[in-house]
Amino acid sequence: MSRLRLALGTALALTSVWAIAQDTPESLLPPGFDRPASRPQPKAAPPRPAPSPAAAAAAPSTAAPAAGGASVSTPVVQAIPGGASRTSTVAAPAVTPAGPKLPSLEELERLAPDDLAEALGLQPKTDIPAAARRSMKMIGVLDSAEGGFPAGAIAGQNSSLVRAAIAGNKGRLVSRWGHILLRRALASRLDAPSGMNPADFAALRAALLVRMGEGEVARAVVQDVDTGNFTPQLTSAALDAYVATADFTGICPAVGIQGNARKDAQWEIATSICLSFRGDGNLAMSQLDRALSRGTMPKIDVLLAQKYAGAAGKARRAVKIEWDDVKDMTPWRYALAIAVGIQPPDNLMGSGGTRYDLMTATAPMVGLSRRAAAADRAAGLGVLSGTAMVDLYSQLYADNDTPKDWNARADQLRSAYVAAEPGARLTAMKSLWDGGKGEVQRYSRQVLTAYAAARLPVSDAYGDQADQLIASMLTAGLEQNALRWASLADTGSPAWALLALSAPARNSPVEKGAVETFAGDDDSTDGRKSAFLLAGLAGLGRLTPDDARDLAQDMEVDLVRQTRWTRMISKAAEVDNPGLVALLAGVGMQGDSWSKMTPLHLYHIVSALRQVGLDGEARMIAAEAVARG
Repeated sequence: MSRLRLALGTALALTSVWAIAQDTPESLLPPGFDRPASRPQPKAAPPRPAPSPAAAAAAPSTAAPAAGGASVSTPVVQAIPGGASRTSTVAAPAVTPAGPKLPSLEELERLAPDDLAEALGLQPKTDIPAAARRSMKMIGVLDSAEGGFPAGAIAGQNSSLVRAAIAGNKGRLVSRWGHILLRRALASRLDAPSGMNPADFAALRAALLVRMGEGEVARAVVQDVDTGNFTPQLTSAALDAYVATADFTGICPAVGIQGNARKDAQWEIATSICLSFRGDGNLAMSQLDRALSRGTMPKIDVLLAQKYAGAAGKARRAVKIEWDDVKDMTPWRYALAIAVGIQPPDNLMGSGGTRYDLMTATAPMVGLSRRAAAADRAAGLGVLSGTAMVDLYSQLYADNDTPKDWNARADQLRSAYVAAEPGARLTAMKSLWDGGKGEVQRYSRQVLTAYAAARLPVSDAYGDQADQLIASMLTAGLEQNALRWASLADTGSPAWALLALSAPARNSPVEKGAVETFAGDDDSTDGRKSAFLLAGLAGLGRLTPDDARDLAQDMEVDLVRQTRWTRMISKAAEVDNPGLVALLAGVGMQGDSWSKMTPLHLYHIVSALRQVGLDGEARMIAAEAVARG
């Protein structure tokens, strides 16, 4: 590790821990439940500072309209600050001499416009005038003034280390707050590490965001780079980002500029789709027919592409979609299906796991009830905030076509907020929590009720639910509201443990006996919650070194073992580099459940975050570990 070159980071005054995903409303009562409107409108994103003196370009495209009878819902996923796109005029390409070997007239007649331009050497290098081209510095969508990391957060770091930390992350994190932190780092307007192409740096970030289920954020990062500056790596990441958002026309600017950047089947089909949306539907359908006859892609994929391409232009045709011979589901196939208003059979969706839930939860063309079902996982994983969940349920409540079971849940949420009796509010919350199928779904329902729990008055009558109410409040970072319940949190109880970890400050260390009391009543598997409590308190510096050592020996927990990862994150914390700490923390939190987290990793993550000024994230991750462990 002596060779590891980590530049000294500047001391940072970062904004609130909840900046990117937890926008605190003016009132704890969400809109739509006292006087529900027919359809809430999404909030507009705040304006974004210009990244350079040059004007910006490359406005995002709009996906093809859904065909079919599915009800179309309003997007509720929280807006990414600065995500507004900018437009520019398209410059006429400069004419260059044709190559020495020209195609024959017959060959020219069969070429598409883009292929013809390429054959004659007329393919433009960019579609943006020189005065409107954007700088390749500070690529991203979240400025430091909006809660993002500083532009130079990792600019001086070893590019190989940064690449390994991003490319080596599979995208599934055990911690919801860890997911929020990593998304915030990846979405920030950052300069590329020394020696790394800025476009490739954007591609690495976008690709990880797609793996995390953050397709909208990935697409926004991609759109912050002019298509003329795309590298092959960014072109591939862009295609994946547009597939993740079911926006197959979004890649068309890159298809037009990059031309033959790729030769695979997906690129070929995407090129045909773009051709249709540029007005040459007949030629596009002809190309898709050839792809179908040649078996370029599975039949179902080409038919879905034909249906999508047929939504524009004059080449409309009836395309019958049959799933009988389809054995599995892919992101490309699912995205095309929902883009044209088709719901694939349930038997094909079961093998997809969480990936398709995350795509569905933020897809505006999908019906409300399907989005709400997907949100039962997306919120627990960090893709949706509590505010976004309330917005979604508000639409369910106001929609007369909502199925009865979802209408009942929306009514329960309304009762959780506005029922006259506090006891009725708590009953409604408990019904929502217990209705979740599995740990992630139950935790998603606690995200949903965070602000309702914060409005509940403190009372001995609800003391037996104090830990659940506190856990719900902490999903939105409402630590001050949670601290109101301290009088009902007996020392060594689960409620006490959550408050001991989440409180912004303590006047004295936590007593060793209180932790021992908690451990004595801990019925979690292998005493996991007790080990996480110890790791969290030690990482936050809320235990004396002697007490931490003694408790670790009693619990048989090793917090001093060193690995390559612990040395790297500790060194990044020593030199006060929050950007690199956030990326390395993401590496250490990979897994599909808290059973994959070790007390050693939790200790180093919490300790490193606290050292670099990310105290809020450190406390929320530690409390989440005990609540879900």
